[in-house]
Amino acid sequence: MPNWFLGKIRYQQPVDDSNVGSRNEEFIKQKTVTEAYLVDAVSYTDAETRLYQEIAANTPDFEITNISRMKLADVFHNEEGGETWFKVKAMFITDDEKTGKQKKTPSVMLVNAETPKQAYERVEVSLKTALDPFEITDVNTTKILDIFPYTEEAARNLRPLSELVSPEPETV
Repeated sequence: MPNWFLGKIRYQQPVDDSNVGSRNEEFIKQKTVTEAYLVDAVSYTDAETRLYQEIAANTPDFEITNISRMKLADVFHNEEGGETWFKVKAMFITDDEKTGKQKKTPSVMLVNAETPKQAYERVEVSLKTALDPFEITDVNTTKILDIFPYTEEAARNLRPLSELVSPEPETV
């Protein structure tokens, strides 16, 4: 089961200001940019390491300002498009056998799409095979720019402890 962390970074980006006169050419205006990324990691430390690995190639001289756990039931990445990531909340409806009343259990998912309507439709199609009936209650735009799921390559340094520890010699 994925363990998702939301990481926020901040860096300075030069601003193209055509109004700057020729005498101020050595002065370059900078603006502060904040970006959010979602990382599948085993811990906060792993999330921080993966953020540095993924982002350092494209964004030199940045700082990680926040890492927080994000509880998600699922992440639906659609290859057909959608630069925007939407957070979709669905309520699964079950019958409580003890009280005889309906119980609604919230579930939060992330999906990439072009519009909120497309995000709604993509989640609806993905959940059609669910055993319990559901109702989608919220579709919200997020500031997440990219998602870094777990890959075998990311975990190549993770090995079982048994491979690292030599067995104890048997005593007779």
